[in-house]
Amino acid sequence: MPTPNNYTQYNDITIIKLSSLGDVIHTLPAYSALRNHFPHKNIAWVIEEKGKSILDLVPGINRTIIFNIKNKPLLTWNFWSSLHNLRSNIKNRKSITLDFQGLIKSGLISYLTKAEKRIGFHRKNLKEPAASLFYTDHLLPRSENTHVIQKNLALLSKLGIIEKRWDFPLHISEELIQSTLTKLKKKGISVNQNAVVFNIGGAWKTKRWFPDSWIELIELLDLTNLSPLILWGNSEEGNTANKISQKTGVPLVPFLSVKEVFALIHESILVVSGDSFPLQAASALSIPVVGLFGPTNPKRNGPFNKKDKIAFHPIDCSFCYKHMCDKLECMKKIKPDEVARLCKKILS
Repeated sequence: MPTPNNYTQYNDITIIKLSSLGDVIHTLPAYSALRNHFPHKNIAWVIEEKGKSILDLVPGINRTIIFNIKNKPLLTWNFWSSLHNLRSNIKNRKSITLDFQGLIKSGLISYLTKAEKRIGFHRKNLKEPAASLFYTDHLLPRSENTHVIQKNLALLSKLGIIEKRWDFPLHISEELIQSTLTKLKKKGISVNQNAVVFNIGGAWKTKRWFPDSWIELIELLDLTNLSPLILWGNSEEGNTANKISQKTGVPLVPFLSVKEVFALIHESILVVSGDSFPLQAASALSIPVVGLFGPTNPKRNGPFNKKDKIAFHPIDCSFCYKHMCDKLECMKKIKPDEVARLCKKILS
């Protein structure tokens, strides 16, 4: 499909995808398609501080604009001060914004850039439908039962871009890989070419599998000639990971930066993880994944490569996307012997 004539006049395009880390990864194929179709246009990306580490690994972005609004409620002085600073960074009215976030705050950002063309999803496909008030152009309603990467690519159709490839333009340098492996070696952890990463963390409590389940899984697997590692994120996950390490003897990885997680996963042959950033990173790098899915939809958020496996059992409240739950029945349905079988299929 040719690019519509009313868009060819614009040289500046701004992507708005603030967070989370996994969602930023899911937006990379849309950026790649933009860059491939518009090699000479200026492409900026508005993002929160933590996500910038991912964009540092992506070549071709002309400007990365940090917009830290976490813990800054709407209608506070700090929030509007941040918006004002953003506005001073984007001055070209003859420009286009693409809001992949779909929240009121991202819609506001789009509006306050004063871009002539502000493109977003249909209100039925927005996390906060009121965000649609800030757009000049909307995508038609679409099913939410397809992968979010497809949804993001579909937004580009408003620019005449129809792209089916899922390209992740990530550059993991040899220097980053070696510095990460050296960091592990200083902690007494040697990683060979058969690294298996068990990521026990997750941004939501509802995405985290249980410590006893991890321990049983590790005991069921034959890890001879492999380099098993336990990966974690925050201090709470670190305490849990330490208990699993003590019970199983599997080394506990020290705290890693976002870039170092990419480097470690790049050197792995398998990642076992809930629906969290390391799983998305592995998928983007084409490293086989066993994904453990509870409250989120694996068809929408899950791994997508041919070798990937998913442990998921639908129940009445599936796809609730809740951050907290007293029952966690969806995660309890995932049994260690099932996950072990999936791991063995990949490792074999």
